[in-house]
Amino acid sequence: MRSISLRVKISLYLFIVLSAVAVLFTLVFVEHREEELQSEISRHVTQISDVIIASTRSSMLVNERDIAGKIIEDIGKQKGIERVRVIDKDGTIIHSNRTSEVGYSVEQQDEPCVQCHKTSTPLEQVSDDKRWKVIEMPGGHRVLGTMQAIRNEPSCSSASCHEHSASQSVLGIVDVAYSLDEIDQSRKTHTIHMIGMAAGFILIFAVSIGVLLQRFIYVPLKDMDSGAKQIAAGRLDQNIPVRSDDEFGRVAASFNHMTEALKASRSEMQDMLHTLESKVTERTRELLAAKAEVAQGEKLASIGVLASGIAHELNNPLTGVLTFTSLMRKKAADGSEDAADLDLVIRETKRCASIIRRLLDFAREKVPVKGFFNLNLVIEDTVRFVERPASLQQIEITTALDPALPQVWGDADLIKQVILNLLVNAQQAIEGKGNIKVASRLYPGMASDKPGVDTLPMVEISVTDTGCGIPPANLERIFDPFFTSKEVGKGTGLGLSVSYGIVKAHGGKINVESVVGEGTTFYVLLPITSPFDETESQAAEITP
Repeated sequence: MRSISLRVKISLYLFIVLSAVAVLFTLVFVEHREEELQSEISRHVTQISDVIIASTRSSMLVNERDIAGKIIEDIGKQKGIERVRVIDKDGTIIHSNRTSEVGYSVEQQDEPCVQCHKTSTPLEQVSDDKRWKVIEMPGGHRVLGTMQAIRNEPSCSSASCHEHSASQSVLGIVDVAYSLDEIDQSRKTHTIHMIGMAAGFILIFAVSIGVLLQRFIYVPLKDMDSGAKQIAAGRLDQNIPVRSDDEFGRVAASFNHMTEALKASRSEMQDMLHTLESKVTERTRELLAAKAEVAQGEKLASIGVLASGIAHELNNPLTGVLTFTSLMRKKAADGSEDAADLDLVIRETKRCASIIRRLLDFAREKVPVKGFFNLNLVIEDTVRFVERPASLQQIEITTALDPALPQVWGDADLIKQVILNLLVNAQQAIEGKGNIKVASRLYPGMASDKPGVDTLPMVEISVTDTGCGIPPANLERIFDPFFTSKEVGKGTGLGLSVSYGIVKAHGGKINVESVVGEGTTFYVLLPITSPFDETESQAAEITP
């Protein structure tokens, strides 16, 4: 069911109230007007009665009844006079403008005698307001009937007719009936005029009130309703107009302020959602990286235990083989075929021993000797170590070291081993002429696990080569022990694994970027200070 609008409710209420007020006002006015007219006519009819008594007095004194009848007949012909008659004390009509009534008697209960004969003793004096009465005639029209007593004056009792004694106070009455048709018509006309005026007033008032309500109430309410619908639909860019400085204007201004606040809140919420999504993505990536590091550590630990057992089992037989082969080589003549074969056995046995030693180094947890050292000097020493064999392969090694680099806390020998492994891998990845670039710089920082410390100051070592690059499928496995993509005899697959362990032991990170056919870059991040609350007193300071 459709609800009734506020406009209809107010219009209906005003119509009912105004109509009731107009009807009440019309009734009161018409009633008051009718009372005034009746009062005026009653005075007029009373005057006519007095005129009749005065004009017939002379003829009555000389007992000239024909003259009195003629006077009454003439007065009865006047406009509005319905009936004029004279009734004697006994109730007999002696004169009337209606000749057919003369001689008839009027009962005390009939009009107008009933006014004085309500009790057994007739009234001798009647007030003016009780002398007249509105009577409904059989024909349906109304008349105003009035009666005036004819007093027995001294001149009457002493007249020649001698019909009345001096003791009789009232000789008769003059009964006049005045038609109210004119008053009824006037009342009807006034009622119609008042209804028309009331209808016109209601119309003018309703139109005026409607215009005022439309301007000051309906339009602001419609604006706010439209604005509320816009907000409900999620459109916060449209403000409602402020049309005045009154209460509706202040409400509209407050509504616009609320819309702006909602818009700002929604914008902040969207920014927070975007920020939250990026943070969740970042945390998820960090979690996956941490999970991969844990898996890598567990894998390295498992392989380390296995490698330690294998190395111990193989080390003793290889030591015996190397010892006895060396003894046999001393007995063999130089240049002989046996000497060449024994040299090959000794060389390969030493290579096996080197591999086993690396396995032991990988499996055995070495206690590092840490202190502050000059990282640039360690890089330069390592580069000089491989620079000569690299130049023989037409590989140029360049450095870009930050001279303002601070000293780094750690084991210089272990860091040198990491750099050496990266340079050897870069050299082996280049076929023919190529370049290797080693650089160092301050790194903006990495998130710290220490309570109260946001970031950890770090340095970065980058080793970039122009070699063949690493396929994407191998990037996730290059730090696995014994994984290698090199030819047989050129690598054991332990160099990057060992380097990974050394960097992690220093609280750093090692990353790689590679494009097949263009080259590879390894990034080593090392903290400037120890992330494990180590102090200088825990290890001797090492300065290469």
